[in-house]
Amino acid sequence: MPLLITDIKELVQVEEKPAVFKAGREMSELKTIKNAWLLTEGNRISDFGQMPVPENIFSGDGSDTVRIDATGKMVFPSFCDSHTHLVYAGSREIEYIDKIRGLSYEEIARRGGGILNSAKRLHEATEEELVIQSLERLNEIMMYGTGAVEIKSGYGLNADDELKMLRVIRILQSLSPVKIVPTFLGAHAVPAEYKGRQSDFVDLVISDMIPRVASDGLAEYIDVFCDLGFFTVEETEKILKAGLKHGMRPKIHANELDFSGGIQAGVRNNALSVDHLEFTGDAEIESLLGSETMPTILPGAAFFLEMDYAPVRKMISAGLPVAMASDFNPGSSPSGNMQFILSMACVKYRMLPEEAINAVTINSAYAMGLSHEYGSIARGKFANFYITRPIPSYSFMPYSYGSNKVDQVILNGELIPARIS
Repeated sequence: MPLLITDIKELVQVEEKPAVFKAGREMSELKTIKNAWLLTEGNRISDFGQMPVPENIFSGDGSDTVRIDATGKMVFPSFCDSHTHLVYAGSREIEYIDKIRGLSYEEIARRGGGILNSAKRLHEATEEELVIQSLERLNEIMMYGTGAVEIKSGYGLNADDELKMLRVIRILQSLSPVKIVPTFLGAHAVPAEYKGRQSDFVDLVISDMIPRVASDGLAEYIDVFCDLGFFTVEETEKILKAGLKHGMRPKIHANELDFSGGIQAGVRNNALSVDHLEFTGDAEIESLLGSETMPTILPGAAFFLEMDYAPVRKMISAGLPVAMASDFNPGSSPSGNMQFILSMACVKYRMLPEEAINAVTINSAYAMGLSHEYGSIARGKFANFYITRPIPSYSFMPYSYGSNKVDQVILNGELIPARIS
């Protein structure tokens, strides 16, 4: 049924002519309407404007319309979280203690921790257990304002377990109102049994995993961890090309640990996004300019691992777009709270609130291939947005880190209860 929100203090990120993404100086542009109203019909945004509400906006007599008074509150498009590993079994706080004691990410991985630890736990978990745990996480991020999320596989590291993860993601798609985009990440790490035989594992991903994933239609994208100690540029490109032949567009984990060449490989292979990017220099920025590849920053991982922060100001000044995502995973970013990512964008990357809001909505929607239907308030887009608690300005969203400013969540035109089971 139609939903009418009235007396909105400020309707944020309004678009009369929707953008594909925002780049360079455009990232500091954020159109809003003060004292606004917003109407949804079915699962789409039907209309919006400044109060008072016109009398002739309803397709019928309006008697079946649900009305919400948003006096003192703001409405934002839902966050689009374009990089997560949300399906996993259990937590890894023991490794967190090792990190406090001074062990590096690489040292923890060599001791059997990291991705290999998550792979072992996932292998032992049933699909039902994974669905229950993952749905709990989805509920949490939804109530913090996320309306679309990419979920990667990558903790299987063999065909059966990778497919198990992707089947869980498909089940979550049927259970949750959050828009879920599945990505196959078979080349997340090299399993212990393939130590010294990395090329054999690459061949396994190409000859066995990719065809099986594609046959079952379980993933829209293919990803590779192209970085120091993981997969080389040559291996990455072989895997991406194989995925592309099976209809999966590339995405890449790139330049988190060193200048790996992953960014350039992503551009060469028309990757939708390259993600992490702590090590980004002039050559990397130059390669991204004019491409269709979205540079995606993952502040949670850099914060949790105490890494260098990507040179976002330099990237924006060069004319690039920038997206931000949570990297929600058990080892390096155990939070999917996109409100915190919004705050990090301002505090640690010196982004203006307007730039940060664009980075976690329209640009991160693009990084999932969704910006034509998600990521802003525009007629015809999906009615995915949230109503805040009373706040003084949209800049209060990144300023007030640590508290949940979301009051009500609307996804697909429906008011969402506090918990989905």
